[in-house]
Amino acid sequence: MRRAITLAERGQFTTTPNPNVGCVIVKDGEVVGEGAHMRAGEGHAEVHALNAAGDKAKGATAYVTLEPCSHYGRTPPCAEGLIKAGVSRVIAAMVDPNPQVSGRGLAMLNAAGIKTASGLFEQSARALNKGFFKRMEHGLPFVTCKLAASIDGKTALSNGQSKWITSPQARADVHLERAKSCAILTGADTILVDNAMLNVRLCEAQLAGYPQPEVRQPTRVIIDSQNRLTPELAVFKIDSPVIIFRKSIDNKQQWPHFVKQIEVPCCGDKLDLLAVLKTLASLQFNQVWLEAGATLCGAMHEQNLLDEYVLYFAPKLIGTGKSLFNTLELEDMSQVSELEFANISQVGPDIKIVARKKN
Repeated sequence: MRRAITLAERGQFTTTPNPNVGCVIVKDGEVVGEGAHMRAGEGHAEVHALNAAGDKAKGATAYVTLEPCSHYGRTPPCAEGLIKAGVSRVIAAMVDPNPQVSGRGLAMLNAAGIKTASGLFEQSARALNKGFFKRMEHGLPFVTCKLAASIDGKTALSNGQSKWITSPQARADVHLERAKSCAILTGADTILVDNAMLNVRLCEAQLAGYPQPEVRQPTRVIIDSQNRLTPELAVFKIDSPVIIFRKSIDNKQQWPHFVKQIEVPCCGDKLDLLAVLKTLASLQFNQVWLEAGATLCGAMHEQNLLDEYVLYFAPKLIGTGKSLFNTLELEDMSQVSELEFANISQVGPDIKIVARKKN
């Protein structure tokens, strides 16, 4: 199963909106086939593993990181393929939360006389697809907020200068994290102030070990409640999807063909951020990477819409400057948000901290 999980990671840049899945087929203590799902509409992990195993799949055990699917989509059901191949046992890391599957795959296998079990390395398997599971179970994408600051928590000087607080290595790591996401979410201020492109630029070393170096460009999602954006900005010079959320559609400008405008309701004078996320989930976005200023990040934090925080801290002291979030002032320690550290690592001279909401 550990090998299957490693295989599943190969698809992390390309499988959306599908989950990352790996499969290993074992017979008489020997691996006879293995595979990973790489792209929606193409063969699932079980298909690749069965093709590799051939006749040796008969009587074998299949280890798969997610319950085999039981429904016809763009590909036939994997449970059906395992039955036809004659495997004797299927061990899934976890049951698929997709309502179209949700136990039906294992039930189909059982009905065909194949022994099944689930729960092996379930936590590791869930971590592979945190966005897919969040969307299936809660109707929302998994949102990660990226923050970069000096060790005294400042994101910029008081005059707004911020290039560059963190190192080239940390900025390269951000592009790797962007590539794993379905969408990059930001506000109009970030686009207007930085003329940001918000695309993914990876070097060959970052793609080492991945059989398909072609990396999808996440959809760039911009909240522009006051219709301040114009087609001349750098973000619209790259031919890849852009979604702009607005109070009202802007029909005055001539937008590129890849730009889609979506109206969402308001809460006061601001767009309803929960409505934005629900819309993204309905469009099958699993993971959203929030890379924005203190106002939007602060609003998402205050409204409890963030699942994870990725913080890059540079070994620098700024003193008076801009902070990570713009939020309402708290009056009691009981109001303080409590997180737990999921990972701490060094990236170049900087420290990368991944923190999540406590369960």
